[in-house]
Amino acid sequence: MKNKFVSIGIIHSPYSSGDEAPRQGSSEVCEIEIFEQYKEGLQDIEGFSHLHVCYWLHESQGFRLVVKTPWDEKPHGLFATRSPHRVNPIAYAVVELLERNDNILRVRGLDAIEGTPVLDVKPYIPRIDAKPDAHIGWIMGKRFSEKK
Repeated sequence: MKNKFVSIGIIHSPYSSGDEAPRQGSSEVCEIEIFEQYKEGLQDIEGFSHLHVCYWLHESQGFRLVVKTPWDEKPHGLFATRSPHRVNPIAYAVVELLERNDNILRVRGLDAIEGTPVLDVKPYIPRIDAKPDAHIGWIMGKRFSEKK
C-alpha cells in the first residue's frame, strides 16, 4: 500500500534543531503558515482556543522498536512512548491558538523546528477530545518535565 501525504503549510519556530526544541511543547510562540491554496480552509478557526496540529518530523532519522525515554531508565516499546524517531515520523500537538492573521496561525505549545511541514489542523473540542478517565500506563508516578 502506498500512502501520500500533502503538506498544507509550514511551521515557523525559534528552534533550528531537534536538540533545541523542548519536549512536548513550550510557552514559546510559533507560527503555522498555511499555504495559499488551503487558506480558505481556515474559515471560522479563530473561534477555537486550541487546535490539534499534525506535522511531519522531516529531520527524524531511523527508529528503534524498543527505546529509553527521559522519564524512565527502563526501555519501553516505541508505540508506548513519544519518541520523535518513529516508523512514520508523524508528530501531534494540542496548541493554544493566540490569533489568526490571514493564513498565519500564531500558536503556543509546539515542539517543532523551523521549516517543519504541517499535515493537518483540526479544532480541539473538549467534550470530544478530553478523556479524564484515561490511564497513562508506565508513566504513572514518573516525574517528568517539559525540559530536556
